[in-house]
Amino acid sequence: MIIAIDGPAASGKGTLARRLAAHFGLPHLDTGLLYRAVGRIALDRGLDLDDADATADIAEQLDVAELDEARLRGREMGEAASVVAAHPKVRKALLDLQRRFAHQRGGAVLDGRDIGTVIAPGAEMKIFVTAAPDIRARRRHLELERRGDAPSFEDVLADIRKRDIRDAGRADAPLKPAPDAHILDTTALDADGAFDVALALVTGASRGAGARNASS
Repeated sequence: MIIAIDGPAASGKGTLARRLAAHFGLPHLDTGLLYRAVGRIALDRGLDLDDADATADIAEQLDVAELDEARLRGREMGEAASVVAAHPKVRKALLDLQRRFAHQRGGAVLDGRDIGTVIAPGAEMKIFVTAAPDIRARRRHLELERRGDAPSFEDVLADIRKRDIRDAGRADAPLKPAPDAHILDTTALDADGAFDVALALVTGASRGAGARNASS
């Protein structure tokens, strides 16, 4: 089974995807890390994040096995990822890598911005995770505080809103729910509550698929 988890920044999709992957024993890919890695390498090399050709060259040579997650977290890298993800050439370079991961034997869980719409439109389960911008900003602010990287709440909220506009407005693979995605609003849910809802959705889909296979 392929489980596609999409949603805006700080909606809780990454935490949810990791928990679902662990529960079902499936490999997990946070596709946002790929774009963060492209941004990180570009910055390390002193390149302009708006340079579509240079960042696409980085994306074409990216090795998932060499991702250093510790260096890819934080506010700066989230912003960098949003910038490079707006380049169609970068998205194209990373497309096959993500699709191969999604369609590996046994299935996988992927989270990002366009999993259910572009990467794996045939996924058996699609969940679009969202929450009010101020709630997402509060979560991200607390996360950054724990890492010792604490801008003001107002700055984090402004960053969240800017990324929402950029992600939803880009010409290539804009952030939006797939037509058949389940919308999971986590505004009033904690991580456990969101997981319970998502688990019920996935379990229900699995049972439905099993029943169809048995009758065919």
